[in-house]
Amino acid sequence: MTDRPPLPYDFLRQVPAFELTSTDLTDGATMPDGQVYSAGNRSPQLSWTGFPETTQGFAVTCFDPDAPTGSGWWHWIAVDLPASTTELVTGAGATDADLPGTAFHVRNDFPEYRYDGAAPPPGPAHRYVFVVHALDTASLGVTRDTPAAAVGFRLAAHAVGRAMLTVEYKSG
Repeated sequence: MTDRPPLPYDFLRQVPAFELTSTDLTDGATMPDGQVYSAGNRSPQLSWTGFPETTQGFAVTCFDPDAPTGSGWWHWIAVDLPASTTELVTGAGATDADLPGTAFHVRNDFPEYRYDGAAPPPGPAHRYVFVVHALDTASLGVTRDTPAAAVGFRLAAHAVGRAMLTVEYKSG
């Protein structure tokens, strides 16, 4: 895609970056079948380090800014992860029970309460931006049914750091 929209994070208040790695994903590479909706549909393993000392909690999201909606597509929203969390194992996005502490999933755009992988329409490759948000609060004060845009607003307001990993996927 030559005229891709910018990432929404480009327009948010700048916060310190920290390191995000994955045994399942490689930044800038193609998303493996294991994380694709019609194949494995498993959330990737994610590990993070170097986040600000003031971090009180985390949220993990996956967003497709290239979806033909005018507002992107949310694939994963996990919130209220404890500040002691530094990793999610492969498949942790399947249910709330697979998340640490009192963390839970907010409804994505499929709409489900879990991770749902890449499922773009035929055409150019889409970007899938996995973000770990370091927050100044242990709880965002949202519910499972809070709209993704409202969750995004609270994430931006409470962010003290942000780590991103982007992969691409093309159907067909």
